[in-house]
Amino acid sequence: MAKAKAKAKKARPNPRNKKLYDEGMKVRKAVLGAAYVDNSLAGAANDEFMMAFQDITTEYCWGYAWTRPGLSKKSRSMLNLAMLAALNRGPELKLHINGALNNGLSKDEIKEIFLQVAIYCGIPASLDAFKTARDVFKERGI
Repeated sequence: MAKAKAKAKKARPNPRNKKLYDEGMKVRKAVLGAAYVDNSLAGAANDEFMMAFQDITTEYCWGYAWTRPGLSKKSRSMLNLAMLAALNRGPELKLHINGALNNGLSKDEIKEIFLQVAIYCGIPASLDAFKTARDVFKERGI
């Protein structure tokens, strides 16, 4: 019983670089939406194993890569859409299509990205990306 209570201990973010983490959290919430991010953190709140993943995602992905000055958020979204489509990562692609729309990409720009994916990564990868995007557009009334 004592062992079970010890495991129920609340997991809290524990980043290595608090400044990068805080900057990353701002960008992550701006791109993906605060509700999504808060839900992800809540899902890891009782699981130190998963909280470690939340820490590295927020600190390095969003804090280090996404806050760099070399590319706009819109450009980073374009790259993410192409890479996620090529890797056939459906759930992440859906999330980042929403993020891309939040970063100002248009339906036509997303279409062009996935047509480019068709040529360089294959028709099946592009087809899945088009279907995922169609569903997101429908959900958002676009």
